[in-house]
Amino acid sequence: MTNNKLAGQVSVIIPVFNEEQYVCQVIDRVLSRPEPGEIIIIDDASSDGTIKQLEAYKDNPRIKLLFHDMNQGKGAAVTYGINSATLPYIIIQDADFEYDTADYPNVLAPLASGKADVVYGSRFMGTPGRVRYFRHEMGNKFLTFISNVFTDIHLSDMETCYKAFKREVIQNINLSSKRFGIEVEFTAKIAKSRRLNIYEVPISYNPRRYNEGKKITWKDGISALYHIVKINMFENRQHFYKQPWDEILGPPKDY
Repeated sequence: MTNNKLAGQVSVIIPVFNEEQYVCQVIDRVLSRPEPGEIIIIDDASSDGTIKQLEAYKDNPRIKLLFHDMNQGKGAAVTYGINSATLPYIIIQDADFEYDTADYPNVLAPLASGKADVVYGSRFMGTPGRVRYFRHEMGNKFLTFISNVFTDIHLSDMETCYKAFKREVIQNINLSSKRFGIEVEFTAKIAKSRRLNIYEVPISYNPRRYNEGKKITWKDGISALYHIVKINMFENRQHFYKQPWDEILGPPKDY
């Protein structure tokens, strides 16, 4: 069941690279949901038939099609989509079937109720699903643990795709990671604000195999470790945000 406050109020960001097999089915599932008022699809210079598949949606008023001339990475595509969003809430959707759009109400509800500024959909909170790669899951949990040490927040799934935000919150964060380091950057800069209310909710997860097009590898894990140390320890926090949080959220509340 969808919260009436969410109907038509969500910008869905879909980064796409070489997903001709699945992209139309994913878009159709998103379109079937009441929450999305706009669906922003960013093709990151696909070299297969993805762009041709996307042409079927060019006249749909709920869909914005954006394109990179050269492949830049998931982070660059997501940032392009975030900066193009216009609705009150934003959620990120991968262009495959690992994440279920039926989870939108649970992920978005804390935003609509005013309880949260940012919501993480966790794959590791005891939800049912397809059996996963052991090393891949342990790698995700290890990266989340290291991230938690540096950020001093207790997440169970830092690398999840399903992150949702109030638009004014995520658009106030300067994002620079081009590839999968974007997940680390989101978490570090959200945590370091010390002003944002962060929620975590369980979601379902259907991991695809590498022969089904899964792209992330051990090299991305090494890159994530590098970004955890770099962003948390060496980047200038004065450059994390575009405006002071008091200007975005108002002064801190006294409880």
